[in-house]
Amino acid sequence: MPTIEERDLRRIWHPCAQMKDYEELPPMVIDHAKGPWLCDVHGKSYLDIVSSWWANLLGHSNEKINAHIKAQLDRLEHVIFANFSHRGAIELAERLTALVPEGLTKFHFNDNGSSAVEAALKMSFQYCQQTGRTKKIRFMCLSESYHGETIGALSVGSMDLFAEMYKPMMMDNIHIEAPDCYRCPYGETRGTCSCACFEHAERAFAAHGHETAAMIVEPLLQGSAGMRIYPEEYLRKLRALCDAYDVLLIADEIATGFGRTGRLFACERAGITPDLMCLSKGLTGGYMPMSITVVKEKIYEAFYADWSEGKAFMHSHTYAGNPLGCSAALAVLDILDEENILERAEETASWLTARMTETFGAHPNVGEIRHIGLIHAVELVEDREAKRPFDPSRRLGYAIYRRALRHGLLLRPLGDVLYFNPPLNIGRDDLNTAIAQMKASMDEVLGVQ
Repeated sequence: MPTIEERDLRRIWHPCAQMKDYEELPPMVIDHAKGPWLCDVHGKSYLDIVSSWWANLLGHSNEKINAHIKAQLDRLEHVIFANFSHRGAIELAERLTALVPEGLTKFHFNDNGSSAVEAALKMSFQYCQQTGRTKKIRFMCLSESYHGETIGALSVGSMDLFAEMYKPMMMDNIHIEAPDCYRCPYGETRGTCSCACFEHAERAFAAHGHETAAMIVEPLLQGSAGMRIYPEEYLRKLRALCDAYDVLLIADEIATGFGRTGRLFACERAGITPDLMCLSKGLTGGYMPMSITVVKEKIYEAFYADWSEGKAFMHSHTYAGNPLGCSAALAVLDILDEENILERAEETASWLTARMTETFGAHPNVGEIRHIGLIHAVELVEDREAKRPFDPSRRLGYAIYRRALRHGLLLRPLGDVLYFNPPLNIGRDDLNTAIAQMKASMDEVLGVQ
């Protein structure tokens, strides 16, 4: 009789993985979960410090979200969203209107983050075509950016790990050198930065602004790049530059939205409103696949015309506006409000920064500990003074990931960047456990210093 892990590997092709690695590290088959903890079919527990790909906002099996979904399931599970609607979607759009940056007024529902990005790109392109900006047919993005894995989303990303193979299929876009505050080539430091690196954006806009429909950006935090955090002033400058060149600004808040950066949306920290904003992940607390592309009224109006004019946005997803997803999202908003989640998370974040610094700050292989909100990232380096990275072929981050699983910690690094991105309501005892397990894993792989 094959084991359950063997049954998995006979049929399932897991995402974002070299399946040959599974010969040595078979999948962990999860039976149930509660709060930040996962429990597999053999009874072993894992502390989910990465929120299961950053989506689990308020803990697994959250009783309030469960109750909302169960109640909705008895009323309506799904309905076509073309020419039909339902109370949950209407209420969700109304409540989000009061929460998103001022000026964003229309909500286009999709079913995953990449789809929200695709919709934003297509909206931007069609908006330009339908408002006399017909030469604006390209897009700009930052280097090291990640916006999803459909072809359009890959085309506005700069992570070769995901995109290199598919470049012959992709759009020809403009990639701007992104801020790298840890290895700043201008010698600036966090807290006193003047954003000298913004000159790369200024040159790109001067050369290509006339042909650019939109600039897409992960506001303040480039997640897949290794949790790279850049200054709020950079985002403010980018908003002004887009305005100067009549370029739309798309904020990809899929990973940063719903409190991950210490504010409900990262754009709030910079005090800017994008022209389009993409939401997913924390939107439903990680429960249901759902995303929304939120836009300014001027964009919506460019599509509003008689059918015969051919201006409609002909973009749809079968599960757009799914009632179960909307019920989960409404529960998330209730919990954020009723339980003062963001305020409590801010206090926890300050405490966590001190604990991480105390534990890892003097480690000779820790180059930097960076943080925004509850997100804390530790970049491992071979030479701390020179900021020289380890040889990537050693896969040290992956080795630490494997060792952490033995200790019961789901860490899943980004290269050699170890990070915490836990549920916003995680307790300090669980965080202390995660810190201890991460330290033990590092000591065993790197050697006790």
